[in-house]
Amino acid sequence: QEKPCRLSAALLGGDCEISQDQLYELLKYAALGKCHNAAQPSWCRVYHQSHLAGVVVVVLHEMSQVHFYRFYLQFKHLRKVFQHRFTLTPSTNFLTSLYGEGTDLRPQNPAQGLPSTSSECVTKSSDLQCDPIIRRYGEKKRGLTSYTLTLEEQKKNDYPIKGSPGCKDYVSTECDQQRTDSSPLFGLDCEMCLTAKGNEVTRVSLVDAQGQCLLNELVKPESTVMNYRTRFSGITKKMLLPVKTRLSDIQTRLKKMLPHDAVLVGHSLNSDLQALEMIHPSVIDTSLLFARDEGRRFKLKFLAKAVLGKEIQCEQKLGHDPTEDARAALELAQFFIEQGPAKVAELNLEMLLTAEKLAEVSQNKAVLQPQGCGVQKQLNEPSCLSKPCFLDCLQVTGQKPLLLGRQGLDSSSLCQSNLSTSNKQILQRALEDVPLSTFSIIQFSLGPEYIASHLYAGLNEKVRSKLTDMLTIYAGPFEESFCLKSVKKEFGRCGPIHSLTVVTETFQPYVRVQYEVLEAAQLAVESLNGAEVAGSCIKVQRPVTAAMLDCDVLIKELELDVENEGVIYVAGLKKSLTETDLQEEFSHLKDLETLFLPKDLQSGKHRNCCFLKFQKSESAVDALEAIKGWTVKGRELRSRNALASGHLWRWIWQMNHSSGKQGKHIFYKQMEQLSDCEQDLRKKMKKLDHHIKKLYRSLQNNTLCVVLFPGVNSTHGSQPGLGLMAIKTDGGRSAC
Repeated sequence: QEKPCRLSAALLGGDCEISQDQLYELLKYAALGKCHNAAQPSWCRVYHQSHLAGVVVVVLHEMSQVHFYRFYLQFKHLRKVFQHRFTLTPSTNFLTSLYGEGTDLRPQNPAQGLPSTSSECVTKSSDLQCDPIIRRYGEKKRGLTSYTLTLEEQKKNDYPIKGSPGCKDYVSTECDQQRTDSSPLFGLDCEMCLTAKGNEVTRVSLVDAQGQCLLNELVKPESTVMNYRTRFSGITKKMLLPVKTRLSDIQTRLKKMLPHDAVLVGHSLNSDLQALEMIHPSVIDTSLLFARDEGRRFKLKFLAKAVLGKEIQCEQKLGHDPTEDARAALELAQFFIEQGPAKVAELNLEMLLTAEKLAEVSQNKAVLQPQGCGVQKQLNEPSCLSKPCFLDCLQVTGQKPLLLGRQGLDSSSLCQSNLSTSNKQILQRALEDVPLSTFSIIQFSLGPEYIASHLYAGLNEKVRSKLTDMLTIYAGPFEESFCLKSVKKEFGRCGPIHSLTVVTETFQPYVRVQYEVLEAAQLAVESLNGAEVAGSCIKVQRPVTAAMLDCDVLIKELELDVENEGVIYVAGLKKSLTETDLQEEFSHLKDLETLFLPKDLQSGKHRNCCFLKFQKSESAVDALEAIKGWTVKGRELRSRNALASGHLWRWIWQMNHSSGKQGKHIFYKQMEQLSDCEQDLRKKMKKLDHHIKKLYRSLQNNTLCVVLFPGVNSTHGSQPGLGLMAIKTDGGRSAC
């Protein structure tokens, strides 16, 4: 039974800034599990990783945390679905650091024109002992039975096995006769579509040892088709409309056609047999036969060209031809058996593949050079990372990871990368191709006209200004001789105060209070407006500016933000209280999951407030009722729903403790330039949010989706990034 995957991340507190290495750590574990030295990330936990359907990373190119909060109301889907968020340390080489590529594929010896492989002995025909094919099979020729997969190898590579869990209703071919080196070979290949059930067969091809086609049949899936995968399968809705053949019909025909000692040959044949829901005891898998180091696999298209000199899966054709693929796999197995491992090893397939990659990279550089994009620079520079490339390891699954975007995203050709001219095109390709890949990186971008440094500075200043206004309240009027100390004490009960000043420009004195957290300012407006403070009945309000006209809407949306679900804010605490003290005080509150006690990031001293996160939203509501009129160590507590998460709290603190001053002339020029395009930016952000919503809804259940605002790290300054993550579950909700 499929277990629901879920995420757990201790990101409520202020220390939730995640480095590129930590992000890489998460993606590697989510994609590979415990294989290839992948371990649970240190800062979050993925439960039931083996049940993940895939990993999708959406990169919003050249955007930062500032963009998310400046256009917070436009990102309606992001804030309602992605509960786990973190500040992301910006990187100068973001995409490379993202997928951890450490392979330099440029020629090591220009005179030779080809790079040396990781082991020099592979390049010498006189010494083949280092070749993985020789290490596995030896140098001598053998019969075909030496190359069929053992039962253990079949189990390891997810072949359907009689009696295995999940194979209860599978049909056996009943080919149970003893195999000999004279047993007949049959090439098999299937094309699949994505249905509500998963992968279902839409076409089956079987060829005999002479390459004659014995079966080439369209099959009607049992469940509703979600994606025909036409680009790869060549299957369309129109083609399947008149089809009456069902999977059971194909199973019956295959049982009749195959002799009792038949050996099936295919490339990643486990996928075909799983889709056919059939069990066959004797198979040769060409993706494993042509062995590589570290569990990597050659693609069928490459092997057909390098070994047989044949071009298959041509881009001019609509989809793959299963008969062509079945015949190619069969001929590859026959070549291996007839020529022997030594001859195959002498082909230097690794070197041929590297040369092919170099040619692709060179071609991509020539095509992309006029664009002058930032990513292009990455293609021209060697990577200095020492981390292994886990995208290469992912080829164990039999398919390349997918990269889609406007720029050239992959410098090593380890991925299926595709260039598009618009975000709409990227989305369409993603909807088609993401279900076919276990790991995808989709990059959307605003366009070069929206990434100028002065626009970043202008956006940053606008967000800073709005947050400052939201943290600020004005209270009054007071009597001329009012006690400032008692005013500070009363307003301090709402939360930590950053600054308090007396306003003297008015007929009667007012005070301006700037808080350190949004909840404190909102609590002051809600609880002290109309109250008697320092002998005066006062009015409490935020500044009235054009930017603050939608403040009430923004506060409401922050409360409804999925990240604040089940989280409450409590103020009026003594600063001397520790987390242990508070855990004891609040221990009787039902379903309390986490307690976060903010600290001054410079002095390390506790503030007079805390955040409580509950497992259920109803428990948070009950806690708010219970805390009303509650006193701790003689102090009355005040509480409300949370508005700002840990990463935003940290950002506000940094904003309050940095001057952010610049020349007035520069500032006004930036504001003028930004105002000209900000309306367009709002529309673009709303469109991006809609694209991500559409993509997210198309994902299979148990898919980890990570949305990244990478941040900016350039000579013009640095802007932190933002990460949002969720695991898709039934109904489009995220699993936490």
